[in-house]
This record gives sequence, C-alpha cells and structure tokens, in this order.
Amino acid sequence: MTDPQATATRSAAAMMQCDQAFHSLGLDLVHIAPGQATITMQVTPAMANAHGAGHGGYTYALADTAFGYASNSHGDAAVSQHCSITYLALVRIGDLLTATAHEIARQGRSGIYDVRITAQDGRVVAEFRGHSRIVPAPDTPAA
Repeated sequence: MTDPQATATRSAAAMMQCDQAFHSLGLDLVHIAPGQATITMQVTPAMANAHGAGHGGYTYALADTAFGYASNSHGDAAVSQHCSITYLALVRIGDLLTATAHEIARQGRSGIYDVRITAQDGRVVAEFRGHSRIVPAPDTPAA
C-alpha cells in the first residue's frame, strides 16, 4: 500500500527540481499533503506595477503554483485546464503572501482546487479556483 503523504512529498520534490519559476520568484513550499499545498512569496520592488503596488500577475503565479503542487500531490501528472482569480485587496511591496490550496473535488482525470491568498496581516488579497486535468506522464520532468 502506498503512503499518500510520502507520495505528496516525493511529487513536490520532483517538481521543485525542475520548477524554474518557483525558484526565480523566491517561493517557499511550507506545506504539502495529498490535495493540499501552502506556498509563500515575499513581494519585492521588482514585482511592482505602474501604481507602485504588487502586480496581479505575481499574485496569480503564486496561486497557480500552489494549485499545481496540490493537484500533482497524488503522484499523477496534472496540468491546468481552467483557472480564474478574483483580486480582493491591494498587495503592497514587502507583503509576505501565503497561498493555501486545497482540493475541492477529484474524479477521474479532473480536479477542482481552491486557493486563498493572504497577506501577513491576515488580509485576504485574492481567491483562485483551478480546474486540473490528469495527463500522460511526460518522458522527462522538464517535458
């Protein structure tokens, strides 16, 4: 019998080896479990938009990454099929954002995951929903 937590841990470790976006954004995986992932990101001045606030694209990238790690935590190769995000509060330079992803449903090759993004003061800055699709495993991790 396979240990689901060990599978989640192995899947995250394998993804992190090849996830250049994860490393270039300075992300930190703080929790992984079957159907769950929590990732943090410090908002830097390089992530500012024209208004001097955190650019929404970086918030989206953080949420999408947490979604990706959660949806791949069962050991299958899963990709985004559809995603949406609602921005609720301004992100400030210096904020430490936390994206917490959890599985809503997983049936057949499809999954639905919600990701809440909060700032260090507890403000909910965005809500993200991702729909995943399990695909054939690539030949190499970078494929």
